[in-house]
Amino acid sequence: MPSSRTASISWVYLVQALAAREGVEHLGLSSRRVADLLGLAPSAVSQYLSGKRVGARFLAFATDERAQAIARRTIEGLIEARETGRGPARLVLEGAVALSELPSSTETRSPAGARRPPSPSSPELRQLAKWMRRRVRAEQVAVTQCMRLAQRARDELTRALLRQIASDSLRHAEIVASLATYIDRGVSSAYASGITRREIEALIEGERRAESRAGSSSARQLRGTMAILIDSMEADERKHTELLRGLLETGFRS
Repeated sequence: MPSSRTASISWVYLVQALAAREGVEHLGLSSRRVADLLGLAPSAVSQYLSGKRVGARFLAFATDERAQAIARRTIEGLIEARETGRGPARLVLEGAVALSELPSSTETRSPAGARRPPSPSSPELRQLAKWMRRRVRAEQVAVTQCMRLAQRARDELTRALLRQIASDSLRHAEIVASLATYIDRGVSSAYASGITRREIEALIEGERRAESRAGSSSARQLRGTMAILIDSMEADERKHTELLRGLLETGFRS
């Protein structure tokens, strides 16, 4: 369980960045191989290696032997997990928790001249930041519990269902941690940039076509965990459409 020192920047992002560097620079893996192990796009690994996605805290932890050991253990565990067919979610989470529990001296280190992000300016934003940190910890607990149950499950479909929930919870933790970085700077609104409304409309149309071809009537013959997995896929498709429509309605500056 992460301690109360869990910071606004995502510990998951940080352990991914450190593990990527360990894999490329010390184990001699290609950045594409590391990306595959971490379940990331190669471009994300390139950003991690340059420190762009995690900033000053990455530079501070990158010189800490304890953090390096955690990162090395994570990337080596991912290699072993890939060979045995297990997913990376739990290993990455365990590395993130281990980093968050390092003594606070590491937490406060930063390159010369670097500044800590300012605290949220209003009581409401400070309260929101606290809630976000609690939510991150709750999602991390959910990931651990789901992965533990997945290991005990005796059939592959139940394991797939539990891994999906764990993956969703891990993604939720990353989203909330990303939001918290804005809140810590006193920023409570953000808008899409670099993309157009027309591109979003095209995505919505693609989702609509995918739903129309899903063959739900055929899937109704399935029962048990098979039906649950199909239902979860269709729920995801509906959610994608809702997110894209929300982006069109409120995600762009008017």
